[in-house]
Amino acid sequence: MLQKFNFFIQKWMAVLTPLSLVLGVFLEDVGGYLLFLVPWLFAFMTFSSSLSMKLSDIKVFSKYHKTILFSIAFLHILMPIWAFSLSKIVFDDHLLTIGYVLSVAVPTGVTSVIWVNMCKGHIPLSLSIILIDTLLSPIIMPYLLHIIVGESIAIDTTSIIIDLLWMIVLPSIAGIALNELSKGSIQNTLGKHLAPLSKLSLFGIIMINSSAVAPYLKDINWELFRVIFFVLILSISGYTFAMLLGRFIWKDTSILTTFVFIGGMRNIAVGVIVATTYFPAKVAMPVVFGMLFQQVLASLFSKVIQKKQLKNDGPLEI
Repeated sequence: MLQKFNFFIQKWMAVLTPLSLVLGVFLEDVGGYLLFLVPWLFAFMTFSSSLSMKLSDIKVFSKYHKTILFSIAFLHILMPIWAFSLSKIVFDDHLLTIGYVLSVAVPTGVTSVIWVNMCKGHIPLSLSIILIDTLLSPIIMPYLLHIIVGESIAIDTTSIIIDLLWMIVLPSIAGIALNELSKGSIQNTLGKHLAPLSKLSLFGIIMINSSAVAPYLKDINWELFRVIFFVLILSISGYTFAMLLGRFIWKDTSILTTFVFIGGMRNIAVGVIVATTYFPAKVAMPVVFGMLFQQVLASLFSKVIQKKQLKNDGPLEI
């Protein structure tokens, strides 16, 4: 029953994600009382996702070290620079600029491995990038935010690092350790049972944190549409840049496939938590709205990738 429920949620992710956001806006007062649950829900999500990871995933680094380093540079250098430059041109608002940079500076999305698997990508490579990027996030994110924020807004970098360690690094280590001790069997036992609960936790995080941007959504105006449209442009550009660069650099379609989803998807939930905890509510707007498009765009780009695979490799089981 849990597996069927998990399949149902996975199939309707693109609908349930924005629905959770809308529900959170309408339940603004309730969300405020449940904020204390967010770090716990995210730690649970990270732990559940990490049950499929193992230390040998890091060994892929020796063979694909250039690919992994380039992927991390794309995620945390190229895309933040692109987001910063565009937001400065389009908006004369420092808070929105911080929000847009934060939306692309967060670690790559753990759910990207689902799309990599569906599209016949390089799963060990994708897991390796996710693991390394996740473990580096407590160092990379606060440093990027310090550069972007400057002196205009005071942020507690130490607290951000501690929160990221608690929500990402420690649960990841726990999940990897259990997977190693069970020799991989825990993913087929406990992991399958936790998978639907993990997705429900994601919806809970979205719903609770979207209450923070509720005041901005109640007043529908041209500025709000501009913000959402620019989030869409930024989301599309992540997938598009990854695909164009991937086609130029790699001939192996499995590596290209992996890079597209790694480069296009983000662990937006952690960005929402950081934005709502350490910045004014306006900063969370671009981050939260990123949840509207991520799964839909992943689905669209998967069709493009599958067509390319059919063209290059002949018939493909989909």
